[in-house]
Amino acid sequence: MQKLITFILSKSIGLYINTLSYIAPQKASKLAYKFFSEPRDGRLSKDNLPDILKEAEAEIITHNNFIFQTYIWKGNDTKVLLVHGWESNASRWELLMPYLKKSGSTIIAVDAPAHGLSSGNEFSVPRYSEFLDIVVKEFQPQYMIGHSMGGATAVHYQSQYPNEIIQKMVILGAPSDLNTLLNNYAGILSLNLNVIQLLKKHFFKHFKIKTEEFSGGIFATTIKAKGLIAHDEKDEVVSFKEGKKIAEAWPDAEFIATKGLGHSMHDDALYNKIYSFLFES
Repeated sequence: MQKLITFILSKSIGLYINTLSYIAPQKASKLAYKFFSEPRDGRLSKDNLPDILKEAEAEIITHNNFIFQTYIWKGNDTKVLLVHGWESNASRWELLMPYLKKSGSTIIAVDAPAHGLSSGNEFSVPRYSEFLDIVVKEFQPQYMIGHSMGGATAVHYQSQYPNEIIQKMVILGAPSDLNTLLNNYAGILSLNLNVIQLLKKHFFKHFKIKTEEFSGGIFATTIKAKGLIAHDEKDEVVSFKEGKKIAEAWPDAEFIATKGLGHSMHDDALYNKIYSFLFES
């Protein structure tokens, strides 16, 4: 029943935006982008934090009127930065945490813009990357792990803010192309071509982004860090092809195709592989 309600609501919103695109295109563009960029889940309350985050030392970073939440599990001088994805938060790493802790490393996790305890209502990869640059410069992590849109952001970040601080990266279930995301979004709401073009113009106007050029397959070509990329063959959220596209473009990356893990990518065997990749020669 809930799926039916969600389906009807999505199509109704799409119909409204489609109609609006002909009589008030600017308003239609803003509305279409709003639904594309504003997460509806993933927020946290300070009074009801998951136990795994209560164990961490919390630190707030402010930047351009934005507040970003970080969590630190202190260990040795080896540092791992964890970057979660869309409609999630730093607690999504709870199952991976024991594997990272046994290395003795210092672990740093972030709440993305408009997620967890971080401020804002809008999520965008460029803003997330800008935040990651501040975090990397402050904490100097050697390793970075990103899931889903967090993985896509990690790839974008390392391309746009190249540095030698990050030595190894793990990318899990990440999308590659912005155009693919837009087409999937348009399919969910049944948006017409007029609205899609308005969205592309919005990205160029506000972010100076040509959507056809905003691709992990392009960004990955410039990354010098070693990469481990994993994607499930039956991922119903992000196509398996997206992960392969990133891997094939990355000069020094290993690709793992998993089966039966879905989009979450929680798996002991995979976590052991990540541990070996990061901490064993």
